[in-house]
Amino acid sequence: MTGFARAKEDRPTPPEVYNLRVYMSALVISMGVLAYGYDSAFIGTTINTKAFKRDFGLTNMSVKEANNVNSNLTSIYSAGGFFGAFFAFFSLELLGRRWTVILADIVFIIGAILCTVPKHELGMMYAGRLLTGLGVGGIAAVSPIYISEIAPPAIRGRLTGFFESFYQTGAVIGFWINYGMTHNVNPNSSTAWRIPMGVQLIPAGLLALMIPVLKESPTWLLKQGRDEEAYAVYGYLRNLPVNHTYIHEDVTFIKEQIAVERATVTGTQTPTLKQFLNGALRESCSKGMRNRFLLVFLMFMWQAWSGAAAINYYSPTIFKSIGLTDVTLWTGVYGIIKAVGSIIFFTFFIDAFGRKWPWIISSLLCAFCQYYLAAYIAIGKPIAGVQQSPSTIAGGKAATAFIMIFGAAWSFGANGLPWIISSEIFPSSLRSISGPFAGMSVWLWTFIVTKSLPQMYTSMGYGVYVFFASCLILASIYAYFFIHETKGLRIDQMDHLFGYERASTVATPLAKADYESDTGIEKDTVDVSRKEVA
Repeated sequence: MTGFARAKEDRPTPPEVYNLRVYMSALVISMGVLAYGYDSAFIGTTINTKAFKRDFGLTNMSVKEANNVNSNLTSIYSAGGFFGAFFAFFSLELLGRRWTVILADIVFIIGAILCTVPKHELGMMYAGRLLTGLGVGGIAAVSPIYISEIAPPAIRGRLTGFFESFYQTGAVIGFWINYGMTHNVNPNSSTAWRIPMGVQLIPAGLLALMIPVLKESPTWLLKQGRDEEAYAVYGYLRNLPVNHTYIHEDVTFIKEQIAVERATVTGTQTPTLKQFLNGALRESCSKGMRNRFLLVFLMFMWQAWSGAAAINYYSPTIFKSIGLTDVTLWTGVYGIIKAVGSIIFFTFFIDAFGRKWPWIISSLLCAFCQYYLAAYIAIGKPIAGVQQSPSTIAGGKAATAFIMIFGAAWSFGANGLPWIISSEIFPSSLRSISGPFAGMSVWLWTFIVTKSLPQMYTSMGYGVYVFFASCLILASIYAYFFIHETKGLRIDQMDHLFGYERASTVATPLAKADYESDTGIEKDTVDVSRKEVA
């Protein structure tokens, strides 16, 4: 594992730390995200098959009633995701990261079964969609923070990036499952919708089988006073003896941070849940902390208003206008480009290139692609299935190329970076809140954009792409001024980076070492107290 590019180490690190165990743990928990990506891709085609409409009575409904059913099946999943992230807070704080994953996976499996077995029972399908949403909402809330807590700082971006890589992989699988159903299964057979619904069980089942590989987050164990277990987990994940100096430094650093956070947040080292909630809400609104929550909320806003959904919506029309007969195949190629781009960037380059500049470069490239699409649609006015002029066909081929370039550029920008940044910038005292908050933000903005897009197309036409491209320009400007470079930094450095000062801090050799060289912030602008926690 030493051949991969990584960020500057926070201190001399034994090579054993970059081992297969920590990679495997991150991969296992990301398995649940595979279901998240799959669900985002397969449902639209599946609920529009002839067999599904027949089996659930949509053929006997008016067009408006059938459209309402389709909308409800989509929106109830989004609502489930939102509340799944919300309820994850209580599980994360009381039961831990591992049990939150287990419970979310169980809920998802029950939901997937309810989606697969019914016939004529539309209410059961609604219940299944709600439960699958609750499940992926919980998994999305816990996965990034769990990985962030177990990852060595120098490869934290790569491991957390598995979240986005698995999401995109799941989306590609969802597309090709539908492609196979469309081309190889009788559309009047219930199999045409049951198989895509049933495939949801595969990633959830694999996650369930791999649960024994997952260890509880050592940060959570230390918060519960279970030091011996935390040492054992650290030894396992770092592939070092539990009495190794590196392990001792990790545990000491986190325990001191927890002590300081509790002294600041609750005024006691043994807070009740009510004391924790009151203190955490108070700290969340404090200077240097509220800007982090606002950053998370706005990052997911920029992600949602990037135009990726608009590209998905209109690309089939462009493909048809230039004579591409198998439109679904080219849509699948676009998905593969996004997935492969994400896997390459988040595996090999995220910890070398960081977070800030990839976001800026990606946004500018994606904006340029959408400005071209707007110009092409405005001038060429392509219509699917209608013979086009040679110049329009030439412009359409260029538009197709720009769609593929958009997919490649989008793969390393705001598509996945908000999840990584939101998982690493918060102290342990607030991660049970910040993880669900990030999940709720993404589901909220996804719901808003999904509901808005059809009306935007009706009223704005090609102006939709001008709007989204302009949003990307604004996102790049926002990233330049407000998204800090966080690669390789420890949590004490995050506090200083965001302007947060605790009433008392513990200045260990780890907390004081090389701050200036790691962050680029001059030493005399940072006030590091040397008061010990009583």
